Amino acid sequence: MTFTGLNLLAVLAAFVVSFISGAIWFGPKTFYPVWMKAKGNLSGQLTGEQNKPALLFGGTILGVLIQTLTLGVIINSLQLHDANFGALNGAGVGFALGVGISMFSSLSHRLFGGENLKVWIIETANDAMNLTIAGAIIAVLN
Repeated sequence: MTFTGLNLLAVLAAFVVSFISGAIWFGPKTFYPVWMKAKGNLSGQLTGEQNKPALLFGGTILGVLIQTLTLGVIINSLQLHDANFGALNGAGVGFALGVGISMFSSLSHRLFGGENLKVWIIETANDAMNLTIAGAIIAVLN
């Protein structure tokens, strides 16, 4: 794995698209109401203890940035060995990491923690989708 040749603007573009996509995914007209209801929160509002914007958005920004940077390093390394590595390949890598690692690394934790599978699907499907899109973006722009 190498940072040599990694286009940080490609990573930044993928980060921005992923962050916006996540905001839409968890928007008030999309999955947020279903997600909160599945979590057992019938009011749909965060409690005072949960509603810490700096922590919520700071943690989200950091998490998405680390995901896209890691994906960028992986795709960059693969492109060094294959000049024809394009958008579909990048999307495939993002999808494989999103589903194979992001989604399923948390499944047993959720099941043993007694959490609703609907919550798991809503949360992790967003990660998988964003990594798929980010992979395509990074592969094209890198």
